[in-house]
Amino acid sequence: MINQLEKSMEILLVEDNSTDVFLTEEALASAKIANRLHIVDNGVKALSFLRKQGAYTNVPRPNIILLDLNLPIKHGSEVLAEIKADADLRYIPVIVLSTSSQELDVFKAYNLSANCYIVKPVNFYKFREVLKAIQSFWFTVVTLPS
Repeated sequence: MINQLEKSMEILLVEDNSTDVFLTEEALASAKIANRLHIVDNGVKALSFLRKQGAYTNVPRPNIILLDLNLPIKHGSEVLAEIKADADLRYIPVIVLSTSSQELDVFKAYNLSANCYIVKPVNFYKFREVLKAIQSFWFTVVTLPS
């Protein structure tokens, strides 16, 4: 098991919106917990990163995945389904961060075994608070598999 307070946390952000990437970087930088943020902008790259294929052969395994649903090339729900169907990847917690609050999207994400579903706040300060809460819970309270 990983002692999150002793090790830098590896975070994979799967997000195609540059503003949301910037907001995530800023919010994570303001937190006190060590982390390394890796960013991919579509679902195909996310799966390549996770499977260490192509340009991603030497990347670390993420401790947690922040996944947007509305992605180009391969939709976030398809990415989630592939992660949770893969015996090597299914134990990585996946937090869906989406602008959609539609009940169908929420249900589908949980049906595909998302660890949680969070609707992205449009306000920067609220978004920063959400990311701080994610960090506080997932990196200090929860014990993650190594």
